[in-house]
Amino acid sequence: MTSAALASSLEPTVESDFKFSDGEDLALDAGGYLPAPTIRYAVYGNPDLLATNAVLVCHALSGSARVGDWWPGLFGDGRPLDLSRVAVVCSNIIGSCYGSTGPASLNPATGAPYAESFPVVTIGDMVRAQRRLADHLGVQSWKAVVGASIGGMQVLQWAIDDPDRVKAAVVIGASPLPALGLAFNHIQRLAIDVSRHSPDPAAGLALARAVATCTYKSAELFDNRYGRAPNRSGEDPLDSIEARFDVAGYLDHQGAVFVDRFDANSYRTITKAMDTFDVDVPKVGRSRVGSRILLVGISSDWLFPPAAVHSLATELIKAGVAAEYVELRSDHGHDGFLVEDSQLVSLVKGFLDG
Repeated sequence: MTSAALASSLEPTVESDFKFSDGEDLALDAGGYLPAPTIRYAVYGNPDLLATNAVLVCHALSGSARVGDWWPGLFGDGRPLDLSRVAVVCSNIIGSCYGSTGPASLNPATGAPYAESFPVVTIGDMVRAQRRLADHLGVQSWKAVVGASIGGMQVLQWAIDDPDRVKAAVVIGASPLPALGLAFNHIQRLAIDVSRHSPDPAAGLALARAVATCTYKSAELFDNRYGRAPNRSGEDPLDSIEARFDVAGYLDHQGAVFVDRFDANSYRTITKAMDTFDVDVPKVGRSRVGSRILLVGISSDWLFPPAAVHSLATELIKAGVAAEYVELRSDHGHDGFLVEDSQLVSLVKGFLDG
């Protein structure tokens, strides 16, 4: 079955907005709290398996709780998310715009959307919200926690903060952001900020997404897919000083479709959470993290370079953590984790099977 066909057949067994009871505010790392946040989540497979064989999937920046829609390649018989053997849980992170409390949500103190006043949240805050969800679902321990990109950051945070609750952790294309990644996130937020009061405020989010798309791909992929092919738009660019190429049309399209499905303030919130994520390796070593951790680098990823992922794995091993590193070969850049289904299934399943 192709990934597209599989995605169309994957529907959550349970899909819900779970609101913490009154008084259960979420304390935040940056200070203050988030009043009674709502967590949107989905469960795939038999909910009876939640107590004994549950897998948590943590999504990337613009993902949602519906992991079957955006990562169908990991589902199926004999694959890491085999619903005959495990129940799969995915929750929308706080700060997002797909059901969990975020900038577009109503601030109970004002009755208006939080918008730009939404508090700073960290990867640790996101994981604490997920931990409460696990309690709500009756999950005592996760058979595995799996995620890529900012999802991989959450996986690492789970293994560090609650090692007794995570048997195996799979971190794909993730490490603390290097300086170049921080720089591109800064540029994307600037694009959003400078357009806020312009005639077309959505243009900033579209530009941010176009910039981000460049960081998700590789130079080799762009050369092979687009090269210097002209995007004629009814005019021969070779006759015009404003020559336009196919790659520009692709980036413009990515930006245009993104503004219809995402919130600019959520984008700012989540990229800032990515920036602030770090791993105190000596502290991790002292905490005696017992989870088995697989770190997967992506060969052509320059947002989270494989050398940085490999270095983190090496540091964790030296600190006494049961970590290992493998590399996914792909010319798709950071997005390789969404494209290279067969390789990823083999790597992840081999690790989870021990």
